[in-house]
Amino acid sequence: MRKSVRAPWSIVLLVLGGLLSSPVGAAQADDAAGYRIIGYVADGPMLPPISAGKLDVINFAFANVNEAHEVFLPHETASASLAGLVKLREQNPRLQILLSIGGWGAGNFSEAAASESARARFADTAVELVRRHDLDGLDIDWEYPTLPGPGISHSPADKHNFTLMLEAVRAKLDALEQVNPGREYLLTIAAADGEAARGLEIKPIAAILDWINLMTYDFYGSLTPTTGHHAGLHRAAVAPVGSRTTEQAVDEFLKAGTPARKINIGAAFYGRTFGDVAAGNDGLQQPFGSDGGFVSWQEIAEKYLDRDGYVRHWDEQAQAAWLWNPVARRMISYEDPQALRAKAAFVRERGLGGIMYWEQRQDPKEQLLDVLVEGLKQAASVTP
Repeated sequence: MRKSVRAPWSIVLLVLGGLLSSPVGAAQADDAAGYRIIGYVADGPMLPPISAGKLDVINFAFANVNEAHEVFLPHETASASLAGLVKLREQNPRLQILLSIGGWGAGNFSEAAASESARARFADTAVELVRRHDLDGLDIDWEYPTLPGPGISHSPADKHNFTLMLEAVRAKLDALEQVNPGREYLLTIAAADGEAARGLEIKPIAAILDWINLMTYDFYGSLTPTTGHHAGLHRAAVAPVGSRTTEQAVDEFLKAGTPARKINIGAAFYGRTFGDVAAGNDGLQQPFGSDGGFVSWQEIAEKYLDRDGYVRHWDEQAQAAWLWNPVARRMISYEDPQALRAKAAFVRERGLGGIMYWEQRQDPKEQLLDVLVEGLKQAASVTP
């Protein structure tokens, strides 16, 4: 069984549907830097503009699992979208395209992992999609083994069965490599810390996988009692000890036996909004009455940032930004260029694999993506 670690320059970007663009230019990823930039692109009627030269891998979201344990593309636009993403290799021959399976609310994983025959059906149909669409591998996004999530089936047996599922998929990808000599196929997962991590056999799966994309965002939202940095790097001074942060998540997976180079931290190209927020600490770590949902980086930059009563604040300890409107009593937690530069520096300091983000359509002008390229690729290339 092939156990080589994939090219360290890998960057995974999943992008939501739209128009293909852009030449490999000055922003071409630097192979020598050794870091990945990883993002997500979801399906849609059109692919958004994508600067292929800035990326190493695009994860296309999402395929699903049916009751017959088969992996399938749920939307009629998916095949055309995948063909468009594969065509981007003409601009960047190193670009790798992965199919991501699952996502929040996607069910039938527990049943598909529960028996040898079900796992074989899952693996066969997933790898067949890789072969049919000329892809470079699979990203499994089961949210989350052993947990109900938004009402999905689950079982305590999921923890070990997921390991067995990954072994089955890896074996099928290895077999496909034998059919296509010289080509290697990636197998990765998206994972989260805390309760979600306790549903994983982390050390065994880390040995199977090429890398793990840590979803180090959504730490605060509709299910938390207070506002907070939803993608914070470190703990805010006003947050309780033990609060979820990017640093805490990384330490958890390292302690459980994941090699540092197989960990990619997550960056959010969107913000979380909170309404009816108590006024203390400029809205940070305060009770709130309503959750306004999500807002893209583009909207934040063009409509909210230091506009209409919203004032930007910076948390030096957490290395995170937020907006506060004291009149409307609304708080927006988000990641901006300063926060992402701090995350890129953290990746370099800790010897991690790179950064994954969700997702391309939230940053159509690639302002945040350019920060990641600068912070990981260009900064590393000039380090003595």
